[in-house]
Amino acid sequence: MKILSLMLMVFLFFLAGCFERETEIWVSKPPDAEEVLRLDENADIFQWEGVVYKTDIDWVNELELTKNESIGEITELYTNEDPKLFKDGMTNELPIGAKIYSTNENGILIVEYNGEEKYYLAGSEG
Repeated sequence: MKILSLMLMVFLFFLAGCFERETEIWVSKPPDAEEVLRLDENADIFQWEGVVYKTDIDWVNELELTKNESIGEITELYTNEDPKLFKDGMTNELPIGAKIYSTNENGILIVEYNGEEKYYLAGSEG
């Protein structure tokens, strides 16, 4: 009887190992315009090459950055429609035609308009 009980326990042990286990995979991606505006409806943002950039970040504003080459300009104004429609060259605050410049710092761009410069930080994964 002990052998039968032992065999039954071993069988159940192996049977339990045969069940499928559900695996969840989490993928981290940079925030899109919808997420940035949901967290801060007054955020001053624009999108460039699929990345949303935000300004008025204290530590970024304190940096001494050098404007490199012009990489583009703002082409469209977001009008509080569906944030999922936000696309490259679109902004919710900047004037159309504002120039976008690269910098030596990864993830930071400079936008210039009316003689003023603003530093924008790329949204990071998280």
